[in-house]
Amino acid sequence: MKFEEKLKERKDWELWKEYCGFLDLTIDEFMAIQNRLMLEQIRKWRASGIGKTILKGRNPETIEEFRKMVPLTSYEDYADSLSLKDKSILPDDPVVWIQTTWEGGRHTIKLAPYTRSMLETYQTNMLGCLMLSTSSGRGDFDVNPKDTILYALAPLPYATGIFPLLLNDAISIEFLPPVKEAQKMSFSERNKKGFKMGLKKGIDFFFGVGSVTYYVSLSIASLGSGHKSGSGSASGDGKKKISISPAMVVRLLKAKHLCRKEGRDLLPKDLFRLKGFMCAGTDNRLYRDDLEKLWGVRPMEIFAGTEPTCIGTEIWSRDGMYFFPDACFYEFIPEKEMERSLADPSYEPRTCLMNEVEEGEKYELVISVLKGGVFMRYRVGDVYRCIALENERDQVRFPRFEYIDRIPTVIDIAGFTRITENSIGRVIGLSGLKVKDWAAAKEITENKRPFLHMYVEMEPECLFSSAVTVNILKEHMGVYFKYVDEDYKDLKKILGIDPLEITILRCGTFDTYYRGGKEKMRRINPTQYEIGELLKSQELVSAFGRRPERSV
Repeated sequence: MKFEEKLKERKDWELWKEYCGFLDLTIDEFMAIQNRLMLEQIRKWRASGIGKTILKGRNPETIEEFRKMVPLTSYEDYADSLSLKDKSILPDDPVVWIQTTWEGGRHTIKLAPYTRSMLETYQTNMLGCLMLSTSSGRGDFDVNPKDTILYALAPLPYATGIFPLLLNDAISIEFLPPVKEAQKMSFSERNKKGFKMGLKKGIDFFFGVGSVTYYVSLSIASLGSGHKSGSGSASGDGKKKISISPAMVVRLLKAKHLCRKEGRDLLPKDLFRLKGFMCAGTDNRLYRDDLEKLWGVRPMEIFAGTEPTCIGTEIWSRDGMYFFPDACFYEFIPEKEMERSLADPSYEPRTCLMNEVEEGEKYELVISVLKGGVFMRYRVGDVYRCIALENERDQVRFPRFEYIDRIPTVIDIAGFTRITENSIGRVIGLSGLKVKDWAAAKEITENKRPFLHMYVEMEPECLFSSAVTVNILKEHMGVYFKYVDEDYKDLKKILGIDPLEITILRCGTFDTYYRGGKEKMRRINPTQYEIGELLKSQELVSAFGRRPERSV
């Protein structure tokens, strides 16, 4: 029986137990599900071609043996095998292949095969997220087959493209605009069409990457302010009219009157009453407050990815995420172990399980994809903090987490980039710029927006030329960032932002920094202390060095 058929029978509590019942688990019950599914997965995986390649003749029987025998893996361990899309070497037959960017400047794409069982679990957990996005407490939800959802998702073969397919297979919620139509549109066209359809039909749900939903929300506010209201129609340019429901006409008139009275711009919340608002991706915490002001509803954060599928969600209190017990088997690398392994790639960090994490500690996530998945003991590259081991207020008895960011050696801007030391090195090499040394950090503006800040020391001969300026460097390097990293280009194309800022340091700054006996600075995301010491070092440089400049 489909979800929609169950809804029609109005067995609300039974639906809640089926899709959100994982919230009633104790930590022991959570681990029992993890262990049972992991043992099933080990048997499938060790018999597969890709499993045999990684195991190298070893044959683990238990989870303990598996964790000892199988090293932590990264995409490099699977790349050659998956690039051929040879299903004969996989633990189970794939139904669909999902892809995403791997690493700008070094690799092209990552591929992830999804089995039927994985998709069934994905669908169940996504429906649970949909219900929870409307919930104000246990057993409470408001989902209807006549609901509408604003389309702000990347289509297949990206992971977010699975969501509308799985959702429509379970319930006839209408996407605005329809998925097949939206896939053929530009980002701007999709926004305008979705807004116009929303004026006619209303918008009940909104789901997308946090940075994208923020940009779409601003676009909707702009479009709404530009429309003239009339009896059942609206026009943005005085020529082409669009149909608006009578109820929306009344709401639009009231909203514009209220906005004039309060001396403010029209906001999406003045026109639409969202039931549920869901965000995925990195940097959501930087956009949530503004999104809540725009829509009057606080977004519920969902945690998903190409390799792990949908692994967790916040609930009605919007203060931390809970992992689904049936999507992946979870291991956690403590922060100190993570830092040591990043500094020394030969070091194999220890991991702990869900029932061994400690409150307040940060962890790098390691996943083994269940239900026939291919990735085992896989370092996703995401860092989480354990907020609490239990939640007495919401009566959830297993650990709660918050997403921090990507691992320190990767700079992810608004979910659109994966900038590494290698990709920046390639950009500098292609540009021909005479850069002596550099460091790059992800930093946050005063209005809470992420950007890439490069601290650059040029070769001495460059700085005697007035042609070398911050703006020249920024323009020159920006061109090559877009060439090396397609996703970087989308930041400007889709979100309309330029994430690059450059500070030119005096010649000799890095030598002065290391002359103090300091250890080698990590080029990607050095600590705030290290950046502070670097800036102090340039003040000690002799006066022949050019004063540092900073882009605007």
